[in-house]
Amino acid sequence: MFQRTFSPARKGPMITAIMGGETPEELIAQVRGAEFDGADGICIDLAYLKPEFRTKDHFKRIIGSACLPFMFYFYRNDIWKACATDESRQEILLLAAEAGASCIDVMGDLYDPSPRERTYNQDAIARQRELIDKIHERGSEVVMSSHMTSEAVSCEEVLDQLQEFESRNADIVKLVAAANTEEDLLEAIKTTMTLRRTLKKPFIHLVGGKYMRFHRFMGPVLGVSVCFAVYRYDMRWPMMQPTVKAMRTVVDNMHFNLSDLE
Repeated sequence: MFQRTFSPARKGPMITAIMGGETPEELIAQVRGAEFDGADGICIDLAYLKPEFRTKDHFKRIIGSACLPFMFYFYRNDIWKACATDESRQEILLLAAEAGASCIDVMGDLYDPSPRERTYNQDAIARQRELIDKIHERGSEVVMSSHMTSEAVSCEEVLDQLQEFESRNADIVKLVAAANTEEDLLEAIKTTMTLRRTLKKPFIHLVGGKYMRFHRFMGPVLGVSVCFAVYRYDMRWPMMQPTVKAMRTVVDNMHFNLSDLE
């Protein structure tokens, strides 16, 4: 039986193909290609999908195109300028949940744009909790995410932020920072291993920058629950990000995982 959840149901990471497209047909073509390349899940950026296709029926078509779990996200970068507010984007994401999405991404500063994508505003946090409840009622999991790809973040800061995200009732917590020096990379590796020992929920810890590719290949064996890769390179995605085929090859041939040592 295929897995329809991003929470760990088996040993090892979920290799997830991240993609965007203007039409359902473009997305479905990528989904099927990624599935045959060995992806365990699909993650779709709705910023590129034309507004007329952001409907429950179209989401059902996309989700039904592969026997894989689907994650959807919609950040503050709608290229069509149709969803200018946090509220309007969440309505679209709720439609994706109703259509059968396995996981919905909720930004850590949703309803209150903040540094490091982490709000401290209690009213905004209360609204996030209400939204998470609505997503759960529709049968989907929630990943709470933050992105700070222009700066390195210490292990202590990452841990504090993701533990706080855990308290908001997310199922998976995510943070993306930067690693542009050897010192940054060492701190990122330490952070990933610390998160594995400390967090109660599955986590996604990634870095961008000069050492992005190395950490993305190593993260899955150090405890990262969901790792992202691209089906193919195009102008939407950083060329440093691994492909699904490359990630599949590394994960399948590493023959090492920290959990094996326990």
